[in-house]
Amino acid sequence: MGMMKRILLISNSTLYGSGYLDHAESEIRGLLGPGRRIVFVPFAAYERGKYTAQARTRFEGMGCELISVHDVSNPCREVETADAIFVGGGNTFRLLKGLYDFDLLEPLRRIAAEGKPYIGSSAGSIVAGPSLRTTKDMPVVEPPSFEALGLVPFQISPHYLDPDPSSRHMGETQEERILQFLEENEAPVAGLREGAMLRVEGKTVTLKGSAGARLFRRGEQPVEVLPGAEVSSLLLQSSGSPA
Repeated sequence: MGMMKRILLISNSTLYGSGYLDHAESEIRGLLGPGRRIVFVPFAAYERGKYTAQARTRFEGMGCELISVHDVSNPCREVETADAIFVGGGNTFRLLKGLYDFDLLEPLRRIAAEGKPYIGSSAGSIVAGPSLRTTKDMPVVEPPSFEALGLVPFQISPHYLDPDPSSRHMGETQEERILQFLEENEAPVAGLREGAMLRVEGKTVTLKGSAGARLFRRGEQPVEVLPGAEVSSLLLQSSGSPA
């Protein structure tokens, strides 16, 4: 992973009891620094204009200008000239298909490698990883590939829910689904609970926010981490072989 990357991967855009991105504002401001021109990627939502209006209002409240890639004639140029990129949440399949349709994967990879801030929320966090294989969304559309941006070498599983011992639901838990992913894939997985986020600065990854996370590596026991933990050794180093 490039030494310069500056990335914020947020589990959820709205935390119970607060407004849109309120719980992440301080981390967003810290990542942006003096940057004020934000390019928004709204493809995870069906109503792109409505979603853009919501994001624009929120970022204007932080003193930023927000432009959506679906509103401009040259999305690649907007991405390259912006101060930062914000990729919103919604349906991950729809989001990844939009990135392919607008030919934005390579420009986003390039600008992230150069150190331009990338902010992702939920689906926007998932596509920062190697693939969308750890999403829980329905495949309402079919992207050309499951290959995502690969800005980080680990997968995100947002909205992580711990098993409820009192529940009568007999379906698979989120942990069981992640372990199934690791039966077939090498990339570590970060299960981010609501309120959790990962801050990537070069080769340093830190858990931020108000909630912990559960980190999974192939052939190893899951690891619980608390906010403030530096987790680079768990997410950036290659996993061992299955036991």
